[in-house]
Formats: sequence, C-alpha cells, structure tokens
Amino acid sequence: MIGPMDFLYTAVAIMGSPLWLYRLLRTGKWRTDWPGRFGHCQMAHDGRAHHRTLLIHAVSVGEVNSIRLLVEKLRQQVEDLRIVVSVTTDTGTVRAHQLYDMDCSVVRYPFDWSCCIERFLDEVRPDGVALVENEVWPNFMRSCVRRSIPVGVLNARLTDHSFRWYRRSGPIARGMYSRLTKVAAQTEADARRFYELGTPGGAVCVYDTMKWDTAEVVDEVAGVDELATAMGIDRTRPVVVLGSTGDSEEKLLLEALGRNLDLQVQLIFVPRKPERFDEVARTLGPNVTRRSRPSGALRGIPDHGRIFLIDTMGELRKAYALADVVVVGRSFNGWGASDPIEPVGLGCPVIIGPDHQNFSDVVAALVAGGGLVVAQTADQAAEHVNLLLANRQQASDLADKGRQVIRARQGATDRYAHLVLGMIGV
Repeated sequence: MIGPMDFLYTAVAIMGSPLWLYRLLRTGKWRTDWPGRFGHCQMAHDGRAHHRTLLIHAVSVGEVNSIRLLVEKLRQQVEDLRIVVSVTTDTGTVRAHQLYDMDCSVVRYPFDWSCCIERFLDEVRPDGVALVENEVWPNFMRSCVRRSIPVGVLNARLTDHSFRWYRRSGPIARGMYSRLTKVAAQTEADARRFYELGTPGGAVCVYDTMKWDTAEVVDEVAGVDELATAMGIDRTRPVVVLGSTGDSEEKLLLEALGRNLDLQVQLIFVPRKPERFDEVARTLGPNVTRRSRPSGALRGIPDHGRIFLIDTMGELRKAYALADVVVVGRSFNGWGASDPIEPVGLGCPVIIGPDHQNFSDVVAALVAGGGLVVAQTADQAAEHVNLLLANRQQASDLADKGRQVIRARQGATDRYAHLVLGMIGV
C-alpha cells in the first residue's frame, strides 16, 4: 500500500542522488547489505516454538551496546521469547553480530518505503517493537498500527535540535508520535518533548538511561597487553586516549596537546567512523603507528612524542584500559559527544568538551558527583590533561567519584525489561 511519504522519499532520493552517490563512493559505503535495506532480511529461523517475538531496533554501535544487558535480562525471564535485533548502520550490524548471534536474530533495518517495511514485517512477524532512543519513522509506524503491533521507545531521548526539527514537521511528527504505545524516557525533559510531539500523556514515563547499567566497573580488560605490545606502546610512560573522535577533532586536539604536553606523553587516537581512518592517519602525520599495520611500531620512530591510531573496530575499550587520562571525542566539534560512561566505569579520569548535548544528563550527573571534567576548549582540555598527569591523587579521586555516580544510577534496565514484557503481553 503506497502512502504519501513514499512519494516524498522517492522525490528526495532522486533529487539528492548526485550527492549520496558521491558519498557512497567516497566512503566505500556502497558495499553494504542492499537486500536488507530493501526489507529482505533473510532471517534464520531456529525451528523452536516461540510464544512471542520482540523486535528491538538499535541504530548504530552505541545503541547496540546499550541494550546488551536488556537482552540478557529478557532471555533470562522468558525462555521462549524470540528476540530479533535490527540495526541501521554497517558498523552497528557488525557489533550486533558479535554480541547477539548466539541468542538472537540480527537483521538490517530497512528503508522507510512502504514496500520495504511491509516485506520486513512479513519476515520478522513481531508481536511488539522496542525502538531504542528515538528511531521513529512514518511508514513503519503506519504499518505497525495497521497490523496492531505495539511500538514503544526505550531509553528515549530527544535533543533540543531534534525536537525543534520534528516540531517544524507538524502533522508528520504528530502522526508518528501519537501512535506510540509506550515511551520510557531518560529524563523529564525528554519525556516532555515526546508529549509535546503528540505522544499520549499516559504512555510517557521516565526511567533514566540504560547506559549506566551497561557500564562495567572493572579494573582489567582482556586483550590490553596484546594491543600494547603489537603497537609498541610503552606501559611505563603516560598515555592519553582520544576516544571516538569525529570530524576535524584530531587536528584540533593534536595541536592543543602538542602545545601543552611533555614529549614523553603518548597519544592514542580512536576515531569513531572507520571511513575516516585513512584521513585521520594523514592528519596525524608520517610517524603515526597504525593498529592495522603493527609493523609500524618497528619503523624507527623516535622514542618520544609517539602518536598511535587504532584504525580497527571494537578496540576502544582496550584503549581506554591503557589510558592515564581520557578525552572523549565528538565533544569539540558540535557533534554532541560520544559516551563518557564507559571510560569512567573503567576507572579512567575523563575529560569531555563543551558540545555534549547527546549526553547532557549523564554529564551533569557525573560533574555534580565530581567524576568528570568539562573543558570549554581543546587548549583547556590539554591543560586539564597536564594537571591530571602531574597529580595522580587528583586523577584517582576523579575516577573514583565517577564510578560512585555510575553505581548510584544503575538499575534502569530492570524497569525497561518489565515495561517491554508488559507491552507484548508476557
């Protein structure tokens, strides 16, 4: 059944084709699961009898990681529950297969054309849908309502920017959000925004974020020694990790740290997106040691001011475990920041930039508890790095207080699990 949004999507796709084709070719993203994007999920059926099927949709790596404990709890509570995890991005799909292949079906989330959505739902046959954070699409909601499939949003959040954009879309947004069965928001502000976009008041509640629960408060991470040895990282010298960095940040932070840090300090950059690896390597200069080319550690690089690039996926956590100080990326370039909770849970003293709107409540809680430093500029971040490297007691206190905040805020996942099971009648 073709709807008005299909005509809009088609017109936008045709008009924007020169741009998105160029981007696909430039980034290499044309090598993707095209059948899956058009709804052919080819999901494997395990042959077991299932009482209910739950579809959990997580957009990318962050959302995929955030539902790890939720999936575990749901599996423990209901043995015959069939869980299908759908993912949008390539990197998120890889991560989902790593985490969930043993217990769940992992599929690609399709484009929001009606034909793609109908094909997808015919294959998955969900009894309920849990969208993580805010991945609400018009045709998907229309199809689910027509099939009487309840749809809820877990760990729900809406930034000010997203809220203004959706509000300007008028009836399109109201048509989506008014059809939601449940919205369990991270904060009161998020809940209010969903309500103002049309979600029924009785469907909205505040449960905090599951990311507090997925943060493991541990002192050791498997594979750290292998990473350090392969890359030639000197464990006796200070290490600063720049984690999940985004566009233009590597140059900005490298210059700021170069102006402020002792040459003995080692810098490890971990870009968020794999398509930027080569670009970042060029930015960091000819003496950078790349994880994908471990022989670089033996090329006669001077024994000072070493710069390392982890240009492989799934090793950010190992890098954090090596750090004496962590600077969280995507927080100095207007992208809203990456997740600061994971390095805090690993006992790292953590610094984040001024652009942290994606994690505003998390940052506020950690700052209030004395467990996080907010730097207004890259140079200020470098100054804080210097202070923390020079004063190990101050660094240790910062890390300890951050862990205390995490422990105090954990427990939301149990509430989300109860809500989801109630939504699908289990």
